[in-house]
Amino acid sequence: MDSTTRHILDLSRRGLLRGAAGLAALAAIAPARQAGAQQAFRTWPFTLGVASGDPAPDGFVLWTRLAPEPLTPDGGMPRVALPVTWEVAEDRGFARVAASGTAIARPELAHAVHVEVAGLNAARPYFYRFRSGTEVSRVGRARTAPAPGATPARLRFVTAGCQHFEHGHFTAWAHIAEEADLDFVFHYGDYIYEYRGRVPGQPGWGPRVRQHIGEETISLADYRLRYAQYRTDPDLQAAHAAHPFLPSYDDHEVDNNWAGPHSEEDGRGRHPVAVPPEVFALRKAAAFQAWYEHMPVRAAAIPRGPDITAYRRMDFGTLARVNVLDTRQFRDDQPCSDRNGQPCAEVPRPDAQMLGTTQEAWLLAGMTDSPARWNIMAQQIPMMRRLLRGGGIAMDKWDAYPAARQRLLDGMVDRRTPNPVVLSGDVHVALASTIRRRPEDAESTAVAVEFTATSATSEGDGADMTPAGEDTLRRNPDMVLYNARRGYCVSEATAAQMTTEFVTLPFVTREGAPRMTAATFTIEAGQVALRTGGG
Repeated sequence: MDSTTRHILDLSRRGLLRGAAGLAALAAIAPARQAGAQQAFRTWPFTLGVASGDPAPDGFVLWTRLAPEPLTPDGGMPRVALPVTWEVAEDRGFARVAASGTAIARPELAHAVHVEVAGLNAARPYFYRFRSGTEVSRVGRARTAPAPGATPARLRFVTAGCQHFEHGHFTAWAHIAEEADLDFVFHYGDYIYEYRGRVPGQPGWGPRVRQHIGEETISLADYRLRYAQYRTDPDLQAAHAAHPFLPSYDDHEVDNNWAGPHSEEDGRGRHPVAVPPEVFALRKAAAFQAWYEHMPVRAAAIPRGPDITAYRRMDFGTLARVNVLDTRQFRDDQPCSDRNGQPCAEVPRPDAQMLGTTQEAWLLAGMTDSPARWNIMAQQIPMMRRLLRGGGIAMDKWDAYPAARQRLLDGMVDRRTPNPVVLSGDVHVALASTIRRRPEDAESTAVAVEFTATSATSEGDGADMTPAGEDTLRRNPDMVLYNARRGYCVSEATAAQMTTEFVTLPFVTREGAPRMTAATFTIEAGQVALRTGGG
């Protein structure tokens, strides 16, 4: 029995034990103002945990979802709106409550609650909890950002993602929950994987340690169930409760390697039968709604059918500006039938789009006269030059959109953007590299650094080094790290430097992996070079 199953059974046992003693109290709960329905839960409704996100100097977003039976349709909830009260306090015991209120959990949003808290003090931790009827959630810890114009002593954050449920245990998230004094966790995407559940003995990609529930996700109900399954994991819940998140998404929240209006099944290459864009739009609408329902993001990210505005900017005083980007929704379809290898005639097209014209202009505007010492592009896929075996490139990454990358790099240089740092993931290996102004020219000036976090579980245990990794390092002299274990990155920025530790786990196919360090790199402010070691 895996940890998630034990956790769900424990929740059920608690609900049953609570049921006899609480039956009279539940029957006496006042009707919900919005629906006139009684808040009587058969079991504890906060089975999916709590979360905070998108910190501002005066507040943050709080999230929970009522789901007493999380792995059943509608989470075991009636299709009525119910009030949920929330509290934010200066202390874990809630003796000093700083803010409180009531939100409405609506069935149209899977009874998820998003509260945008404001009016708090800057640069300090707070504690929060939810209540519905007589039931109380676990306590979460959030943190406000520094005040505008303030220069904090340091900013500490994690980069993580790619958490395939079937491929391993979420031990990385248990370690992230224990990381000290994080200002935020940047989740670069692949929070869920859309693939159908594999039965024992069935072949497929990666190891099978646990099993997805259901078929491949297509409908809103499918995506909701998949998020609920991932959210029941106790290690993932612990990380969300411990730190604010800056969530984004990559491809698997919708469909592998989707691009703009195009499904992976685009009628080319390996997928001769195309999914028409108007049909794929229905799937995107379902996927985006489920993503919003399960992420601690602001109302600005409420999707409009197949469209969503998930890119956004957050300042942490004058120390760091974080631009959370969307490299999926506005990009062109992958060139060369999305087959890795030698570039075809489509690759050098001058009008290639990765971010789309609007987001690209928004990003470059935010890099003009930026007040921040460090300017962070928090996005999904490697931006660095990364030649593969045979000198080919990956058609789903920035290498296949060189004109779009060049516009961005030229824009940063022309604007004299201080200390650009790129965060990425997606490729299930840890990478560290410098990025040259003209990535194809080995003599060009280095203008940015990039830290690529490996996956939390995807592809199973992995290895410190592989033949592909040795070949990659030989072909890419600007790359100074390749590690194929699972894990995440921990970065700490000060006015003088940014240090990034690449944390790895020796295994994820069984529980209990220790936290290890594969490498640590430091960048000095004003210099574009990766120095081994911290301090």
